[in-house]
Amino acid sequence: MMDTSVLWSQILNKIKTEINSLSFQTWFEETELYDLNNGVAKIIVPYAIHKNHILNNYNDILKNCFLEFTGNNVELELFLKEDIIEENNTESNNIEPKVENSNTNNIYNNAYINSNLNSKYTFDNFIVGNSNKFAHAAALAVAENPGKTYNPLFIYGNSGLGKTHLMHAIGNYIDKHSDKKVLYVTSEQFVSDFIGINKKDENGTNFSYVDFFKQKYRNIDVLIIDDIQYLGGATETQKEFFHTFNTLYGDNKQIIISSDRSPDDLKILEDRLRTRFCWGLSVDIFPPDFELRVAILKKRIAGEAINKYIPDSVIEYMASNLGSDIRMLEGAVTRLVAYSTIMGSEIDLNLAIEALKDYINKGISEKNDVNKIQKVVAEYFQISTDDLKSKKRNSNISFPRQIAMYLCRKLTDESFPKIGIEFGGKDHSTVMHSCEKIEREISVNKDLADTIKKLENEIK
Repeated sequence: MMDTSVLWSQILNKIKTEINSLSFQTWFEETELYDLNNGVAKIIVPYAIHKNHILNNYNDILKNCFLEFTGNNVELELFLKEDIIEENNTESNNIEPKVENSNTNNIYNNAYINSNLNSKYTFDNFIVGNSNKFAHAAALAVAENPGKTYNPLFIYGNSGLGKTHLMHAIGNYIDKHSDKKVLYVTSEQFVSDFIGINKKDENGTNFSYVDFFKQKYRNIDVLIIDDIQYLGGATETQKEFFHTFNTLYGDNKQIIISSDRSPDDLKILEDRLRTRFCWGLSVDIFPPDFELRVAILKKRIAGEAINKYIPDSVIEYMASNLGSDIRMLEGAVTRLVAYSTIMGSEIDLNLAIEALKDYINKGISEKNDVNKIQKVVAEYFQISTDDLKSKKRNSNISFPRQIAMYLCRKLTDESFPKIGIEFGGKDHSTVMHSCEKIEREISVNKDLADTIKKLENEIK
C-alpha cells in the first residue's frame, strides 16, 4: 500500500492545479491524510469549519483524486487532530458520567441553561427608519433562517441605537418559531463564565464546571453575544471564544455579535477573531434622523398608556434636542410624564423645557463620549486617534494619550478598565497612572491647566 504521506502529497499537488491559491492555502494547506483503510479516507483538518466546507465544496475533487491515484472509490471522513488523539479514550470518557450513587454533588451536569432573552424586545416594537432598515432586514433574514443566512451576523454602531433590541428580537423570533436553543450573553458574562473554569469542586477538580461551560456555549443552536469589544485585553478568553466560534460555525449554528465599532476597527481583538467576524455579514446602525426620533417618541408615549395629551410641538422639541440615544429618548418620556403628574400640570412646551433641561444638556453634549474626547484631543495635538490607541511611546503621542485618558475619567462615568480598552487594550493601572500624572502636573503647570480647560470647553 502506498505511504499515506506520499499519497496525500500527490493529491494536494493535483488539487493545487484545480483551485485558486487562496482557496488552497485556506482549506488544504494544514490538512493531512491520517488513514486509508476499507475504502475510507480519514483526513485531519485544523478547525471544525473545515469539515463542512471541504465536504460541501471539494468532495468530488477529493474523491476523483483518490480514484486517480489509488484506483479505488473512497468515502471521506474529516477529523480534528484532538478527535484522533482522544479516539482511544472515547469509551472510558462516555462511561464516567454514567456512574450512579456517586457522593459528588455535580451541580452543573444537565443544568438548565437560561436563554437570557428579554421578551419585550421584538421585531413588532422595533421602529424602522432610514438609519436602521438595512440592519433590521438582515436581522429578520437571520431570524427566519438561522445558521444558513448571514452567519455570523455582526451588528455595530454607537451605544443606544438599538443593537441590543435587534439581537433580542432575533432570539425571541427563533425561540417562538422553532425548537432551537438560543443563548444571549454579554461579553462580560462570557468572561465571567470562562473564569469559572479555574474553580475547583469539592474533589479538587474542575471537570464538572468545564462540562457545564461547554454545554452552555456549544450545545446550543444560536449564540448571541453583546458588546464583543469588551473581550479586548482578555487574551485567554479570546482564545476560548475563538474555539467556541469555530465549533458552532462548523456545526452550522447561528452566531450573532454586536459591537460599538466595525470588525476592522476592533484592533483590541486578535486578528483571527476579527477575520472570522467578516465571514458573514456586517451591518451598521446609524443614529436616528429627526423623523425616526419622532416615531420612537410617539411609540414610547403610546406604550406608556398616558392619559395626558402631549402636543406635537413637545414631541418635536424632544426629537430636536435630546440627541440620538434611543434610551435617552425613552427615558425622557418617563421623566416628562412623571414631572407633569407630580407638579399637577398639563404637558406643554414650557413644562417640557423645565422638566427635561438636564436631558437636553446631555443630548447636546453627546454624554461626553470617549470617542469624541479622543477625536478632540487628537485634532488638538495634530495626531490621529489610532495613535492614541497604539503602543507608541514617543512623547508627542504618549503625553496626549495621558491627557485623553484623564479627560475620559473626568468627563465620563467609564471605569479605568473600560477606558483602557478604548485606548487599545491598555491595563487599568496604566490609565490610573496617566490620570494621576496629569492631575499632579496641572497643579504646577499653568499652561497645561489652560490646555486642559480649553479641551474641556471644546468637548462640552
